[in-house]
Order: sequence, then C-alpha cells, then structure tokens
Amino acid sequence: MSAERACQVLIVGGGTGACAAAIAACSMGMRVILTEETEWIGGQLTSQAVPPDEHPWIEQFGCTRTYRAYRDGVRRWYRNNTPLGRAARADLHLNPGGGWVSKLCHAPRVGRIVLNKMVEEYCASGLLEIWLHTVPVAASVEGDLVRSVTVRSLESEEETVVQAKVVLDATERGDLLPMTGTDYVVGSEADTGEAHAVQASPENCQAITWVFAMAHDEGSHRVIDKPASYERWRSLRPSFWPGPLLGELDLNPITNEPRKLPFWGENGFNFFTYRQIVDPSIYESSDEKHPVTVVNWPMNDYFEGTIVDVDEAVKQARLQESKELSRSLLYWLQTEMDLPGLYLRPDVTGTRDGFAMAPYVRESRRIRARFTVLEEHVSADLNPGRDRARDFEDSVGIGAYRIDLHPSTGGDSYIDLSTLPFQIPLGALIPLRIRNLLPACKNAGVTHITNGCYRLHPVEWNIGEAAGYLAAHCLSAGLEPAQVYESQDRRVLFQELLTRAGVELEWPRLRAL
Repeated sequence: MSAERACQVLIVGGGTGACAAAIAACSMGMRVILTEETEWIGGQLTSQAVPPDEHPWIEQFGCTRTYRAYRDGVRRWYRNNTPLGRAARADLHLNPGGGWVSKLCHAPRVGRIVLNKMVEEYCASGLLEIWLHTVPVAASVEGDLVRSVTVRSLESEEETVVQAKVVLDATERGDLLPMTGTDYVVGSEADTGEAHAVQASPENCQAITWVFAMAHDEGSHRVIDKPASYERWRSLRPSFWPGPLLGELDLNPITNEPRKLPFWGENGFNFFTYRQIVDPSIYESSDEKHPVTVVNWPMNDYFEGTIVDVDEAVKQARLQESKELSRSLLYWLQTEMDLPGLYLRPDVTGTRDGFAMAPYVRESRRIRARFTVLEEHVSADLNPGRDRARDFEDSVGIGAYRIDLHPSTGGDSYIDLSTLPFQIPLGALIPLRIRNLLPACKNAGVTHITNGCYRLHPVEWNIGEAAGYLAAHCLSAGLEPAQVYESQDRRVLFQELLTRAGVELEWPRLRAL
C-alpha cells in the first residue's frame, strides 16, 4: 500500500526552473514538495553539466532577482573558498572557468552548493521538502483537476501518493503531461504557419547530449579503453553533415556551411575553451593544475532517435547510445587527434565516471497553451525596424537568445536564427484544459522552433519562477491560473507581485544603450 502525503504545491522535477519555482512559492509561505530524479537539484546548471547560456546584457539587466542572486552566489563561493589571485579576486565580473560561452562558466558542483544554500532556509523551516532519486509514475485526475501524483523512490522502490492543490511539471521531458491527460505537443509541428517550420513529426526532436567533464594534462598518456561501439560512431556520416560525425569538420549553425575548427590550443575559437569551467591561471596556488572543460560539442549530439514518448526499453537503449557516443568522442580525441593527455574528471560531475548525472535534454513535450509563442513573435527578420520582439501585455518575464536548434532526430540540420529580446507571456503557462497544472521548465506554450530560444538557463529559471509565484498567488487569492490570465485586473495584480519580487517584465529600449 502506498504512503500518502499532502502539500500545497508539488513540483515534479528538480531542474533549473524547478529550483526557481520552489524559491518563489516558499517565499510566499507555501508548503512545497519537490522531487528530483538525480542526486543534485539544478538540472542544466548542475546534473546536466551545462554552463549557462546567457545574453550580452546579463550583468546589467535581463534576468530575475533570484537568478542574479544565484550568479552572485557562484562568484561569492569562489572568492570565499578558492585561492584566487589578486586580479581575479578584484574582478567584479569574475568568470571562474574562463570559458566564453557564458560570462559565468563554473563547475556544476558549485552550482549545486549555491542552489542548496538558496533553498536552505525553506528546508529548515519545513516549508520545502526535497525528495531526491524520485520519479513520477502515475497521476489521479478528476475532471480537469489533478488530485494527486504518485512518485516512486529509485532507492527503496516505495511509492507515495502526493496530494497537492497546484502541480508544476518541471521534468526535463514534460513527463507529467501524458500522466495527467494534459493536452500537449511533441516534436515538430507543421500547422503553426512559421517560416522555418519543418515537416510535422512527434518523433522529430532536437538532439540530446550526454555531457562529460574533461581535463588536459599535456605530456601525459591517459587514453581510455576503446569503447565497444567506437567503430560504429567513427563511421557514422549523417546525410546533412560534411563528413564523419567524429571528424574535424562541422557545420556553421547559421549558414550550414562546412568549417574546420580547432579542438585545443590554438588562438581564437577552439572547442576546449568554449565551455571551459576550470582555469588554473586565476589561482595563486591550487590543486587545480589542469584546465577543465565540459564537452557539449556538435560531435556528441545524439540524434539517432528521440527519448520522448517511446517504450522504456527504447528510451534506455538510446540513452546508453548517447553516452557511448560521448565516450567514443573522448577516445577519438585522445587517439586520432593525438591528445592522449585528455582525461575525465568525476569530481566535477559528482559521478564515478566523469559523465553528467543526466543527459542534456533540449526539447520537451510542450503544453497546448492558451497562447503559443511563434517564430513571428520573436524573429528579428520578421520584425524589421524593432529593437524588441512583439509586446505581450501579459508578460511574466523576459529573455534573449537566438533560435538555436541543434540537429534533430528527424534528420534536420541546424536551424539558427536571429531574434529580438523577448517577453514570456502568461498565456504560454496556462494549459488549454487542465486547471491546476503549470509548466515550469521547457514545456511551456512554445513551438519546435521557438523552443530554440526559450530553453536557455535564464529563461527556464524565469518560467519556473513565474509558475511558482502564480501557484502561490492563486492559492492565496482563491483563484485558478486561468482566472488570472482571463481577467486584466487580476493579471495586473499578479504582474505587480512579480515586479515587487524582482521579475523584469519588459526590456529597456536597447538602442539607447
């Protein structure tokens, strides 16, 4: 017989958006249970080992107050706990890893420490419970209301039925949507009218990547055993790729033209420093003798098949293949690129093998929402003369990133398009039918195309934070989320709450910068 528990807000999934949602709901006095499949909360920032992808103005504006607190907390941790040199310690915009994909490349384990500190007071007060190694297995729905979600401990196999007033789906794949009967779409759509829409297919999702942490000890020999499936990956030549996937050529994501890029040690762009998270040169003295990067590169994008809405056995097989592709990339770099000093760093990822705890999932199931964000709303080309994307009167936050779609399981190459700084509309968080479930991750009302710019760290955080505040606001006011969306007066009151909480709802006029 299953145990039973109750809370006001249940957050299923413990990723980047989930953490923001929990902080928001608890700050308003809600009792929250958060479940997470892995050992670490944080998702992209931690268990998936992906340094934050951010926009050019992130140091000044363009994120929520709590996301900025997270960024400040990371820098504070390095200043308080590492022997930084004088220049690094004095740098207000310290970039601990020195990577240039972000202005704040840092170790995943540091992200975990900072996030745990941010939720510490709520856990201590009893408002927040975090259940690690826990996954959803079923849901009970009455009419259009989710009454409970059954979760299972991966350690004990025990199941618990959690009753909640509001349920947030913060899973990486939108796992609660089919369980609760929430209307959703997955893969690519052809009925959106978007300029770059591709053939409709629920199996056509962006590649996943199993990231790993890799250091370089020049002059040493640390070659791993040859992976069993190495020859398969070494010989793979995707139809849209300029050569073997494990090769020296990749594609310019904007032009789709072949290009040859260095992996290590050359001036300018090289893959190693792109997502570098440890830079030994910033320390006066340290055990960190070798630079470390996280490998989330074109060569280990796994697009052989989707892991969404497939049999469990198929999903697990594809996850294993994804990891083997990454392992094969490491072996290829060590042997065929003659970099035998590359080696894995398990301490960075919190795992035994140096691979992330979970794969980086770029594309989730997405709710069919009261409002769906389309390419025309955010595209720079489709909004000539503007410095910002289309205005949304129901904005609950902002974001900025290119439409960045990696190769897909349907055989599509990169889709990479310029956008304008955009807003997050409340309507994209409101399901068509289910009344007390909210998306808090990459599963909001976007399309296969616009997911490409709404999936990044600051935007996911903002979506989760808005969902957390919306859940708490509704419970405090005796409302349902759709009622806030449908009433201008109620929507304005909610937006005022967000503004007081430090959620930016609109961009400044960027041409004035």
